[in-house]
Amino acid sequence: MSRPASAAPPTALDYFVEGMDCPNCVRKIEGALARLPGAAQAQTNLTRQSLTLTLDETQTPRATLEKTLRELGHPLRPRGSGFPVYGPEAAPWWAAAQGRLVLLSGSLLALAFVAGRLAPGLGAWGYVAATLLGTWPLARKAVAAARAGEPFSINTLVTLAAVGALVIGEAAEAAVVVFFFAVGELLEGVAVGRARSGIQALTRLTPRTARVLNRGQVVEWPVDTLTVGTLIQIQPGDRVPADGTITAGHSHLDDSPVTGESVPVGKGAGEHVFAGSINTDGVLTVRVDREAHDNTIARIIHLVEQAEASKAPISRFIDRFSRVYTPIVVLVAALTALVPMLLAGQYLPEALYRGVALLLIGCPCALVLSVPAAITSGLSAGARHGLLIKGGAPLETMGTARVVAFDKTGTLTLGRPHVTDVVPLAGLPEPEVLRLAAAVEAGSSHPLARAIIGRAAPLGVPAATGARALAGRGVTATVDGRPYAVGSPRFAQETVGLPGNVPAQVQALEAQGKTVVVLTGEDRPLALMALRDEPRPDARDTVAQLRALGVQPVMLTGDNARAGQAMARDLGLEVHAGLLPGDKLRLIEGLRRTGRVVMVGDGINDAPALAASDVGVAMGGGTDVALDTADAALLHHRVAGVADLVRLSRATMRNIRQNVAFALGLKLVFLVTTLLGITGLWPAILSDTGATALVTANALRLLRFRPTQARAA
Repeated sequence: MSRPASAAPPTALDYFVEGMDCPNCVRKIEGALARLPGAAQAQTNLTRQSLTLTLDETQTPRATLEKTLRELGHPLRPRGSGFPVYGPEAAPWWAAAQGRLVLLSGSLLALAFVAGRLAPGLGAWGYVAATLLGTWPLARKAVAAARAGEPFSINTLVTLAAVGALVIGEAAEAAVVVFFFAVGELLEGVAVGRARSGIQALTRLTPRTARVLNRGQVVEWPVDTLTVGTLIQIQPGDRVPADGTITAGHSHLDDSPVTGESVPVGKGAGEHVFAGSINTDGVLTVRVDREAHDNTIARIIHLVEQAEASKAPISRFIDRFSRVYTPIVVLVAALTALVPMLLAGQYLPEALYRGVALLLIGCPCALVLSVPAAITSGLSAGARHGLLIKGGAPLETMGTARVVAFDKTGTLTLGRPHVTDVVPLAGLPEPEVLRLAAAVEAGSSHPLARAIIGRAAPLGVPAATGARALAGRGVTATVDGRPYAVGSPRFAQETVGLPGNVPAQVQALEAQGKTVVVLTGEDRPLALMALRDEPRPDARDTVAQLRALGVQPVMLTGDNARAGQAMARDLGLEVHAGLLPGDKLRLIEGLRRTGRVVMVGDGINDAPALAASDVGVAMGGGTDVALDTADAALLHHRVAGVADLVRLSRATMRNIRQNVAFALGLKLVFLVTTLLGITGLWPAILSDTGATALVTANALRLLRFRPTQARAA
């Protein structure tokens, strides 16, 4: 049924969600929202503790939405201008609601134990009080979850178990069960808080004020008021307040907060700086290129937040499994309690006791936490070292890759080629060749074009019109009313031909590992230009590391076969040369038939191949392309980050397997011992709380991950 034309549009809402500290909380909230008419486009973020959605208030009033989540134990607060990105500052665990519940129920438990030694009857009532106190909030959440369509929530299982223990006269064990469950919930919150703190720390990297150059004076302005084009001054020791371009001065900047680069980088006029970097030794004047909400730090935070929504396949499997697993546990527990009594025809407290214990063993807290805890820790660890991974799916896939395909220019090489030879073919002097070639290339951002333009700059470059780029082939333009082109030897051969000994001259230059481009006129070649780009210092070691990890490295390049083979021999990897963008795409698709493929490129010319691969990795240094293209980005200038990504992926998946083993292994042990009558209620809940503690501690180990270069330093 269509909406009446006069009906108000849905309201966009943005909330901070109190108590959203575990994956179960997220699932419970999303389940409740799915059943509210008019609630759409709901997105939860565990790291930010946020909820955004659109709400048709003619179907569900806003007050009803807020009441529903409040009853689930998650009060909502609007995230307006009064709240920072991540909501209010987190209270210490003992001051939070869950912490207070643990301390209070634990104190009552201890008092009941002491009272039981002095007066057994009084001690029993103390255990009952401790149980009821701890169970009451769980029962309220269980009822609210059932009303919202989640009848088999974890709160339901623990509430049933605690009440059942009281019914059969095991008040002491019931109190211990509730206390241990509260401790487990607290541990989950602490685990998420630790992973959250790594991303929250990024928000504190940029200063609150900037030194603005205003009419010859230096004045302090709030960073939020800076606009594009504003000139700011950065003194030694200052943090850079905004992304920008240096207009005057030279200094070394510590980019480690942004890119993970451990050594300060020297920068001067015309070079970019990142918000959050530290200026070490010189005074810089910088033109602001991005406003505060759009700087590199803000965009990294946003992308890491988005990554949480991209679940790994194993995470989706665990979610589906737990939705089926919990009702089955309730059924098995009921059968364990009721079948022996029906067969015996009498009340059997032992059977009911075992059924209650099975409810507790079936709590899936540790199992559900096992995957997202490791994924969140892995993503946070990568971001801290300049390895930006956009979700759990690419993080999981990276470690299973059989082939890593590298682009050559700007990826395996420094991307700073220089002109080594100019060979005139039609009587033009060398300066004129460079001027004409630079004019044709003036609009191109390709590294080869920049090298030619840079070499010709002192000579004066004439204006060109009608410039047109032919992907992977060359550039054409009109200079002084005449058509010219700069392109590959193959393009020159196809368009004007290469007469006489010109092909032999091209081969001789290419045999030296150089890239050759040809300047052509309307009907003949005018000159050859040879350029060389050096490999990155860590390229050879990266290839060796990947081979040691069992991954096959290959190089894909549009460069000529001889130059490609010379580079490949030096680095020790297979090469496919002379490729157009479409050729790279077809080659990636062919490689995928033998296994998963990672493509590493600069994110510009390699977009089709990056998209076709299982995981696309963009080289970047914090550029727009690195942040916006592909599934992962290396924010520093080290190609060794590719091997680090493989290692981080494998460490994360190993961590997940260990977590699942901990969670299921402990449950299996206590399931057997409970059915045999060896263990009782409090060991049953300890199986889940203990597994939660193990899973939490194990996942947090990933935060200690260090890249290869950092370990060697």
